[in-house]
Amino acid sequence: MSHDYVLARLLVHNELWAKEITAKHPHFFKDLAKNQTPKVLWIGCADSRVPQSVVTASLPGDIFVHRNIANQFHPADDNAVSALAYAVEHVAVEHILVVGHTGCGGVKAAQDAAGHEPPAPPETPLDRWLAPLVALARAHPGGDLTALVEANVRAQVDEVVKSDVVTEAWAKDEPKGLEVHGWVYELETGRLRDLDYGFGKQGRL
Repeated sequence: MSHDYVLARLLVHNELWAKEITAKHPHFFKDLAKNQTPKVLWIGCADSRVPQSVVTASLPGDIFVHRNIANQFHPADDNAVSALAYAVEHVAVEHILVVGHTGCGGVKAAQDAAGHEPPAPPETPLDRWLAPLVALARAHPGGDLTALVEANVRAQVDEVVKSDVVTEAWAKDEPKGLEVHGWVYELETGRLRDLDYGFGKQGRL
């Protein structure tokens, strides 16, 4: 498959998609261009197999998105924190979803690195990015990748809950009813699974 074909296919499919949406909802794109009012911030993995709008049958404007390797939320990462701040303070989302997925390559890489003795120092940007996840993997030995995926989601939920953005939003009660949830997407079934690990202003949901 040539490079030119790959790009041409994307453009053609985009044109067909836009025409289909416009035929069903003539004013959709004009209205969407004026403002965005999503109720959800999705913090997910960059994996191509987990496109949030596709797996939730959502339209543009439904979900505010931040994706990276292994759905991490690092408190010192300006990219993640600024996305969270914009979503909460300007877009006024009501739900923050941290979504991991089965078979995650980033989680598997961290699990493999955690098994090295002595631990190798981070050398590449990816090594540095995954360092907190490697530490988490060392704290959760046992070889079960899905269990580590779930532990990772819970750990990132904890980081989001502790963030200044969320604690200040809860203190001001703006936006009202803001909640943080942990989910896992199952590649094998195409289903999202709620880990029943969520928090609101009053604590554990």
